[in-house]
Amino acid sequence: MARLQIDKVSKRFGTDYAVREVSLDIADGEFLVMLGPSGCGKSTLLRMIAGLEQPSTGRILVDGADITDAAPQQRDLAMVFQSYALYPHLTVAKNIGFPLRARRRSRAEIAQRVREVAGTLELSALLERRPAALSGGQRQRVALARAMVRDPGAFLMDEPLSNLDAKLRSATRAELIALHRRLGATFLYVTHDQVEAMTMATRIALLNAGRVEQVGTPEELYDRPRTAFVAGFLGSPPMNLFPAEVVSHEGALRMRADGIDAALGLSGGPDDGTAVLAGIRPERLRIDPAATTVRGRVTMVENLGSEELVHVATGAADLCVRAPRPAGVAVGEDIGLRADATDIHLFDPDRGLRLTWQEPEPAVQDVAAASVA
Repeated sequence: MARLQIDKVSKRFGTDYAVREVSLDIADGEFLVMLGPSGCGKSTLLRMIAGLEQPSTGRILVDGADITDAAPQQRDLAMVFQSYALYPHLTVAKNIGFPLRARRRSRAEIAQRVREVAGTLELSALLERRPAALSGGQRQRVALARAMVRDPGAFLMDEPLSNLDAKLRSATRAELIALHRRLGATFLYVTHDQVEAMTMATRIALLNAGRVEQVGTPEELYDRPRTAFVAGFLGSPPMNLFPAEVVSHEGALRMRADGIDAALGLSGGPDDGTAVLAGIRPERLRIDPAATTVRGRVTMVENLGSEELVHVATGAADLCVRAPRPAGVAVGEDIGLRADATDIHLFDPDRGLRLTWQEPEPAVQDVAAASVA
């Protein structure tokens, strides 16, 4: 087990940055997921930690020791690849034991460790098979076993479930969560799948265009997104985002747009007409015929089985509402929606940063420097 520290690491290819001054501190025994869209730099960052790419600037430390220039085999880190990278001509037992043979361990030690790890991952009955005779989930477990066999300081995983079908991905996610709890090891996991991140991570580092947008627990990123990008990336469907204004009315602040008028629960703030980017999650909007917070017309209803997605056109935006089925509305119907003040998120329309106000001096601030009033 190990603590990983990434200190202002950048990676440049020519004049283009794949990773730009990323700093992360991954605690011993943590399950940190690096999440982000394709091309955001998360796999490049993982490869630099593994020693497969050299950083342009910055340092990488394991338990306080600088390993930035160390060879991959000297880093005490185990990599699990998306493609499994198993040797097709070797049995499961020999695939698992390969890292120990490369380190010239004795046959007895290799056999014992292979049996131990195979037992942990329920592979004991498959040790004499070759990869071609295994299912995708079994191959993934063999790849994990090969990483586990030498008891590394940390596990680095690059989208290891992306080749599995939906049902198998769900089952393997549960296996990885249980394995992490059992081992108490440090896991650093890369994915573009927010479901994997939300269900598996103790913390998420969300990357965008080579930079870290926000680091925190899944709940923190979902409930208190630091930027509009975080708000729009997490959630299925994502947060409704639309331009609006914050105005003062009868001593209280309100958020207004065409067809939308919602109380913010704040008494102090900016002057009338301050432009904002407002956000409300689909499941936080509730259908209410008497509501005046949002008025609009239903344009589409999607049946998800236990839920329905109701699309509502207002003058300001097309909003999505996630409601239990049946929602009881029809296409073309004029309906009202309501949301609590605590469910409304406000962002700077230019920089995308979360906004907050402090009393008695009203000021727009970055959430990293102040808490939401």
